[in-house]
Amino acid sequence: MIAYLLILIAVLTRVLPHAGWMNFTAVGGALIYFGARRPWREMFGPLAALMATDFYLTTFTYHYAFRWQAYVTTWAWYAAAMALGWILLRTRVSWLRGCAAALLGPTSFFVVSNYAVWAAGGMYPRTMGGLEACYVAAIPFYRNDLISTALVLGAAFGVPALVRKMRAAANMQPLSKAAS
Repeated sequence: MIAYLLILIAVLTRVLPHAGWMNFTAVGGALIYFGARRPWREMFGPLAALMATDFYLTTFTYHYAFRWQAYVTTWAWYAAAMALGWILLRTRVSWLRGCAAALLGPTSFFVVSNYAVWAAGGMYPRTMGGLEACYVAAIPFYRNDLISTALVLGAAFGVPALVRKMRAAANMQPLSKAAS
């Protein structure tokens, strides 16, 4: 249930006005968590929801013509983020694995999506200087994506772990003096 709730939050953080937040959304963390906690047969729901969100934002918010070819890289990354959660966090969750996922998710999106923007042409010249300018311009988005992914994953995995530890501590009975 939490995985689906996070997907809903991911959609809302993209659709609700958040000018100035530059990519501070729950998308990466929600997809990684969903991949870690849900079976593969359920992965098409979040993918479809985010694809529909891309269509909505492009046509109704930004008022551009929708060209699905422009989103193939992003949609492939959505699937890859869920695969990252599946591979890294499905069988064993640890602080190190969670940090690795929180770093690998946004970093892979930063590298792949900005290369695609540069390669598609139009915004930046197809030179090494143009590629560098593309990546430099995206650094604020990358920073916010790192922070938001870490927060979502930290909350999604950390809160249940904290609750389990608190329950375990509350259930522990103190040793009697006779036993010590």
